[in-house]
Amino acid sequence: MSIMLAHLVDLHQRRIYPAEILIEQGRIRQIRELDDAPENAGFVLPGFVDAHVHIESSMLPPAEFARMAVVHGTVATVSDPHEIANVLGTQGVLYMLEDAARTPVKFCFGAPSCVPATSFETAGAVMDAREVEALLQNPAIGYLSEMMNFPGVLFNDVEVMAKIAAAKRLSKPVDGHAPGLRGADARTYFEAGISTDHECFTYEEGHEKATLGVKILIREGSAARNFEALWPLVKEFPEQVMFCSDDKHPDDLVRGHINELAARAIANGCDLFDTLRAACINPVEHYRLPVGLLREGDAADFVRVADLQSFRVLETWIDGVQVSDGATSLLPRLTSAAPNQFAAAARMPGDFAVAGTGEHALCRVIEALDGQIVTGAASEQMKITDGNIAADPARDILKITVVNRYAPNAPAAIGFVRGFGLQTGALASSVAHDSHNIVAVGTSDEALCAAVNAVIEAKGGISAVDGSGQGRVLALPIAGLMSQLDGYQLAQEYSELDAWTKSALGCVLRAPFMVLSFLALPVIPKLKMTDLGLFDVERFGFVDVQERIV
Repeated sequence: MSIMLAHLVDLHQRRIYPAEILIEQGRIRQIRELDDAPENAGFVLPGFVDAHVHIESSMLPPAEFARMAVVHGTVATVSDPHEIANVLGTQGVLYMLEDAARTPVKFCFGAPSCVPATSFETAGAVMDAREVEALLQNPAIGYLSEMMNFPGVLFNDVEVMAKIAAAKRLSKPVDGHAPGLRGADARTYFEAGISTDHECFTYEEGHEKATLGVKILIREGSAARNFEALWPLVKEFPEQVMFCSDDKHPDDLVRGHINELAARAIANGCDLFDTLRAACINPVEHYRLPVGLLREGDAADFVRVADLQSFRVLETWIDGVQVSDGATSLLPRLTSAAPNQFAAAARMPGDFAVAGTGEHALCRVIEALDGQIVTGAASEQMKITDGNIAADPARDILKITVVNRYAPNAPAAIGFVRGFGLQTGALASSVAHDSHNIVAVGTSDEALCAAVNAVIEAKGGISAVDGSGQGRVLALPIAGLMSQLDGYQLAQEYSELDAWTKSALGCVLRAPFMVLSFLALPVIPKLKMTDLGLFDVERFGFVDVQERIV
């Protein structure tokens, strides 16, 4: 039994008062209101919940992610294991469940709805409606993960609708994924039984969907940053808004988590109780999470913070056990297993040539946007040298390639991209949403080859090389997505690699590897590159890299 004195932030009664909290056998036995509390007692509130995150994008397995997240007051996550499912199928999902079970953090995993995300790329697994329903029947699976195939919903695709129907039969929520979908199409999509969307990137889109009754997840991750556009929705729809990170790299996880979004909302003038409802209560109620909400009889899951502006965490408690002192994690360091599937063979520079005739070619160019996972599309006249359409770093037009990781010698898909600002060298990654082939951008065929081969040799990872082909690689042996390193060590090594891409190679993006990882995602507009070719998401089909010869 333990007793805590603090200023209790009661989100149900919308009041703050001094209280004595009695904790027994992992639950809150009694809350007794006091006349006052010690000056340095701090404020106790329900723990923070990330309402949508791909744990794999932290490059950490669940046990290590938990160890870092509790420092920021996170007690639970709603986690989509879509990334590892695209590599290893159902076995990947079960791996995440088993690894997460070793930690007290309350992970709610979903059944991935789109493996592969589309038929326009090569994935490591296929999960049909029968397999998805089998996962949904597992009590440890809490919901149907984001339904990215919104055309399948709009056109009543048999497999898509069977997955949604299975979730409905089992009374499990269905997550949405509909970037830019508006009007009648949006209404049709959500009326199919889909209840959330974390892909809104303008206020107008978020407001329209919220008026349809959709739960809007305000996302602020390492690549997609939509908080500034969407935070007014906290004031307008306090019972429908949640906070999420979606994808968060390890260096960002060191700095903060959902607590940061709560602090930013308060700084922008949002009501304290509405803000904390979004950060703590709404995800618990929507997904029916087994997380305490600071009431008598609830599990003792809460945080003590220094103030109600910065939400600087002093302590994190889960099931009545302190798991962080606010500065360090009190969870033990655990080693996770490393399942993988990686068959790609080493490449030669000639594998990345784009043939052309004459002196110039008009080419389609992907426009990478800092802080967004959507891309633009442009047409640029490119110079042809010795029959090869070359990259043009002076105009910030690089080559982009996606190499199939699941077959040894499949041909590489090659195109052009701008936005990275590389002056020399190349970047490569086996974290390439959603099928997780190898995606790379570079200033020359030789540099592309060196970066890709570094990832192949490591059987998964991220790499950066300079113009001479020398560089660095961070191995990700767990499915080519996650590391077995201590999370803080991984964050340090990732930060160093990230800094080197900027200082030595000239990259101008804030999070180059996160932006790189989304250039292969053919469900997010406009132009993307898969291992099968250049994909126009708005046309929903492949297009030629060369528009015409000029």
